[in-house]
Amino acid sequence: MLAENKLTVLKDLVRHYSREEIIWTKGYLAGILAQNETLPASVIPSVISIKPTIVYGTETGNSKKLATQLQALLKKNKIQSKVVDAFQYPIEKLTKEELLLVIMSTQGEGDPPQNAIKFFHNLSNSSADLSKTKFSVLGLGDSSYPLFCRAGEAIDEQLNRLGGQRITAFQKADVDYGQTAEAWFNEILANLQNAGIEAPIQKQTTEKVAASKKTYTGIVSHKVVLNDSGSNKETYHIEITADDTLVYEPGDAIGFYPKNKAQEITEITSFFGTEANSKEFLDKNVRGLSKKSLDALSQLFQTEITEEKADLLDILKKYNKPESVAAAAVVALLHPIAPRLYSISSALEAHEEQVHVTVNLSTFSVDGEEKTGLCSQFLADFPKEGEIEFYIHKNQNFKLPEADKAVIMIGPGTGIAPFRSFLAHRDATGAEGENWLVFGEQHFVSDFYYQTEIQEWLSTGVLTKLDTAFSRDQKDKIYVQDRLKQNADELYRWIENGAYIYVCGQKNPMSTDVENALLEIIQTKKKISVTEAKEYLEALETEGRYQKDVY
Repeated sequence: MLAENKLTVLKDLVRHYSREEIIWTKGYLAGILAQNETLPASVIPSVISIKPTIVYGTETGNSKKLATQLQALLKKNKIQSKVVDAFQYPIEKLTKEELLLVIMSTQGEGDPPQNAIKFFHNLSNSSADLSKTKFSVLGLGDSSYPLFCRAGEAIDEQLNRLGGQRITAFQKADVDYGQTAEAWFNEILANLQNAGIEAPIQKQTTEKVAASKKTYTGIVSHKVVLNDSGSNKETYHIEITADDTLVYEPGDAIGFYPKNKAQEITEITSFFGTEANSKEFLDKNVRGLSKKSLDALSQLFQTEITEEKADLLDILKKYNKPESVAAAAVVALLHPIAPRLYSISSALEAHEEQVHVTVNLSTFSVDGEEKTGLCSQFLADFPKEGEIEFYIHKNQNFKLPEADKAVIMIGPGTGIAPFRSFLAHRDATGAEGENWLVFGEQHFVSDFYYQTEIQEWLSTGVLTKLDTAFSRDQKDKIYVQDRLKQNADELYRWIENGAYIYVCGQKNPMSTDVENALLEIIQTKKKISVTEAKEYLEALETEGRYQKDVY
């Protein structure tokens, strides 16, 4: 019980707090207790028998990073736990768990990430009795997307359906998830240390949503194809001059709101006759419909649609739509188009009031038909001097270190975008840290993006070292991971001397191949096992010295 004067101060302090701020404060205060800053040692258990299992589902590595951070916090407080990739978690072990902690990101139409699909499916079809299992779920997502944190929310619901008991409410975290995760960690810790896992908590949803994203309007002031003739690629450098003061840092991304192509919508509405309104489809996702959406169309069309993923137009062409199905019924099944993110390739210190983006026109074939990516085509077609809307997506997990620290930047293809931002920033601010760029593409002559700038940075000493890998310029293909291996001694020396490693570009296979190369180099140079090399790299990641922005 607080003294009356202290209670008055507390009430006055929180009177104007938002709901989210109060939730965060609750976790913060729980953390103070849990970390024994004010609690007498005599009332804290010396040994905690519960050993939580932390399961993560991740696409870009954020959930995994948080899982290892939570494990480190628990270990610091003498609580043993284990971290498990959702892909490797055997669902039959659920009934043996005393405390299950799940950190789950959301992809696409509210779906779990690739590594958690099997876990999600098995959990949804399970009939296990979890009446002796306590749990808590943290969902990661982006509130710009229609089904914010839906995958984590669904897992929370399934665990509750099987009789599991929540020890905290389901927590939603937006892109700036740091404070939310910290508060959730502290609540977990407080529950464990204070034996607070008692009465089950009914379903609630608490969330920490980033401040409303500011939508900017800008003019496409410059647009050029970076590839020369003969290239197999079509990569655009686009400069946007904003109508308002821009705020972003190297490593941040830009979010666009693409629209469907008018021709595609005209073809779709032609299947519904004169009653169809093309405007209804303009902002709806009609590309790459998920299995879940296709199953809903199957029921509506009363036919079996076998595709795992397909465009609405392809479905309408292939399957006979009943005449009784109206356009409005189909529109109701479609989600709004989610925004698309691209790494920013400029720096405010060097490109005042502008934001630059590097976009490759995504092309692929489906059943012999050539297709293009929705947003990359939208940007490729966007007229110069046209007015475009966008927002800035903060990325706190892909940031430059202190100005005197060395950085190793590995960015093939358009993965070079954030590193152009890094180098421009370090050049303009006079940062003294060494910079090593590893860039790769198909051909030196036609695909060396930003070659003039890179050579200038090399000549002035801003860029300490440059390695390139043009895969098609010789008989045997050479990739960025091959250059890393060729420079293994120097790379290892940089890492041991405190360099930060950054990887940007395609997740598969590039980032996997690069990580395997790093592990091989670490294992060989340190003369340690594969497991120890993985632990070494994971430690770098936890310290923020190994950062990835892959897609």
